[in-house]
Amino acid sequence: MPSTSARAASPLDRANRLWVLAATALCMLVLLLQLPTGLALGTAALAVVMTGLSWRRPVPGLLRLLLAIAIIGGVLTVMGMRFGRDTGCALLAAMLALKPAETVSLRDARSLLGFALFAPFSAFLLDQGPLTLLLATLGVSAALLALSRLADADVPAGGAPALPARQHLRAVGRLLLLGLPLMLATFWLFPRFPTPLWGVPERALAQPGLSDRMSPGGWLDLMADDTPALRVQFFGATPTPDEMYWRGLVLWDFDGRDWTRARGMPPLSANATSSQPSPRWDYEMMIEATEQRWLVALDLPLAAPADARLDRDRTLVTRQRMNGVTRWRAQSAPPASFDTDLPPLLRERALMLPEGLNPRTRALAAQWRREAGTDDLAIVRRAMAWIRRDFAYTLETPLPGRDGVDEFLFDQQRGYCEHFSSAFTTLMRSAGIPARVVVGYAGGYRNRFGDYWVVRKMDAHAWSEVWLPQRGWVRVDPTAAVAPERIFDTLEDRLGAAGNGALQRNPLFDASDWLRRGWNDFVLGFDARRQQDLLRRVGLPRLDTTGLGSVFALTALLALGAMAWLLARGERERDPLLRAWHALGARYARLGLARQPHEPALAWAQRVAASHPTAGASLVPLSQRFAEARYAAAVSDIPALVRDLRRHRP
Repeated sequence: MPSTSARAASPLDRANRLWVLAATALCMLVLLLQLPTGLALGTAALAVVMTGLSWRRPVPGLLRLLLAIAIIGGVLTVMGMRFGRDTGCALLAAMLALKPAETVSLRDARSLLGFALFAPFSAFLLDQGPLTLLLATLGVSAALLALSRLADADVPAGGAPALPARQHLRAVGRLLLLGLPLMLATFWLFPRFPTPLWGVPERALAQPGLSDRMSPGGWLDLMADDTPALRVQFFGATPTPDEMYWRGLVLWDFDGRDWTRARGMPPLSANATSSQPSPRWDYEMMIEATEQRWLVALDLPLAAPADARLDRDRTLVTRQRMNGVTRWRAQSAPPASFDTDLPPLLRERALMLPEGLNPRTRALAAQWRREAGTDDLAIVRRAMAWIRRDFAYTLETPLPGRDGVDEFLFDQQRGYCEHFSSAFTTLMRSAGIPARVVVGYAGGYRNRFGDYWVVRKMDAHAWSEVWLPQRGWVRVDPTAAVAPERIFDTLEDRLGAAGNGALQRNPLFDASDWLRRGWNDFVLGFDARRQQDLLRRVGLPRLDTTGLGSVFALTALLALGAMAWLLARGERERDPLLRAWHALGARYARLGLARQPHEPALAWAQRVAASHPTAGASLVPLSQRFAEARYAAAVSDIPALVRDLRRHRP
C-alpha cells in the first residue's frame, strides 16, 4: 500500500484538475473585479496561459522565476511604483495566476486551493458590497468542494469508494452552516472600535472623486461616472434640486492652471459671522468610500457633525479617512450673510493671481472697475450678463494653453463648470473682488422606493464665491447663467439612456440602488451606536468595551459548543443497527472485554462467553442475529434486533 506522502505526490486526474482550476478561478474573480480593468484582464490572461503550459508537465523553475519578476515589475508599473492595499491585492492575484504552472500533484492542488482562499478575503480590503460577498461565498464554497474531492482522491486503492457529488455538496453546506452562528455572533457582538486594530495602508491608485486640485478639462472621467457618491435622507423640509449645492472643498490658490486648497486653514472660530433664515434642513448622508478626509454637506453647514471639524471657509474635515461607507447627520441652511468681516490675510489670499498671465482678462477687469467705481455687485452682474449672452456649455473643449483664462473668455467662450468657475473667479480677482472656487456636487434625484436622494459622481460641480461688503461670501454659479438654447453637449446627451432624465424613470435602477442602500445601512453601517441599540432591544444595558467583550466571548463559546455538538452528532453512525451494536461493544469495553478491530462479531461473543458464561449466554445469540442481519440479510425484524441490542447489559 503506498504511503500518505506518496499518495499526496501522485498526479492529478483530469476531473480533479478541472475542479481545482474552476475553484481557483472563482476565488480570483472576486479579486480581479476590484482591480483596474487592464491589470485584471492581463492577470486573467496570464492564468489561462499558465494553465495551458502546465497541463501535461510543470513549467521549468527558471521560467517561473523570470515570470514572477516580470509580473512584480508590471504590477508596480501600473500602480505607479506605490504600495497600497490595491497594490498588494494585485500582486496576490498575479502570483495566484502564476501558481497553476507548478500544479501537477495532489499536494500541489491543495497548495493552490489554500493560496486561492486568500483572494476572496483580500477583496474585502477594497470593497464590502453585496456582490463581493456573494462572489466570495461562491469562491470559498467551490474551494471547499474541491478540497473534499481531493480528500476522496487521497484514499488508498481498495479503500472506501468515492463519494458522489451530492454528498460533497452536502458536506460543504454543513461546514458553512456550522460556521454561521459564530459569524453572526462576531458581527453583532464583537466590540466596535473607532479606529482599526491594525494599520491598513491606503490605496496606491486614488478613488474617482473630488480632489483638492481642479484644473479646467480635468473632470471628464469623473463627470462620466454615474455611480452614487452619496445618498441623503431628509427629516422634515426638503430643498428643491436647484437648491442642492453640496459644498465640498474651497480652493484659494491659483497658479495659472490649477486651483488648489489652502494649506493650514484655521478652524471656524466663535467670532465667525453668519445668519441663516428659514428654511433649515436636517438630513443624514451615507457617503461612499473616498479615501479622503473632506466631507460634503448641503450649502451652508451650520456646524460640524461628530468626528469632523468645520474650517474657517466652511470646509468639513473628518478625523479619519473615509475608507468605507460612512454615515453623517448634519444641518444646513441657505445663508443670508456669511463672514461679513474678512480678515486682511484672507482678503489678500482671495485676491492673489500669478504674475504675467492672462493680460486680456486683467485689462477687461480694470476697465470694468473704472466704469463701476466701488460697486462690486455691478461687476458681478455684468460678468453674468456677458456669460448669458455670449457663452455656451459643452464638453468638447481643447486643453488650455499658457493664458487659459484669456483663451476661454475671448476665444473659445464655451466649456463646462471647471472652465466657467475658474475664469469667473480670475476675472473677479482681477477686478479687485475677493473670490474663490468651491467644488462639490449639484443637484440629485429622488429614489421613489426609499424616499431618499441620490447624488452621483457625475453631479460633480464647481462654482464661485465672491465677497461683497455687508453680505460676506455670496455663491455665484456662472455655469448656471448659460442660456438654455446655448447648451450644446451635456453628460445626459453622452450617456444616453443612463442620463438623469432616463435614470429617474428607471424603476430597476431605483430598486437596485435601494437594495444597495439597505446593505450599506444594515451591514456596512453597523457601528458602535447601532450595536448598543441592538443590545438595548434584547434587554442588555449600555456596555463598555470590557462588558461587550465578555458578552461576545460567552456567545462565541456557546456557538463553538453548538458547532462541536453538531459535528459529533454528524459523525455518529447513521445505520441504527450498527449504532446499537457499537454501543453494546462500548459497554463491554468498559469492563475490559472490548472487541478487537480484526475480531468477527461471533468470535468475540464466544470469547466473552468462555470467560464469562453468564454474560455470554445471551451475547452469543445476539451476535449471531447481528451477523446474519448485517451480512446475510437473514433477519427481517431489524427494529426488534435493534431494541434487543440496546436493552442488553453485561
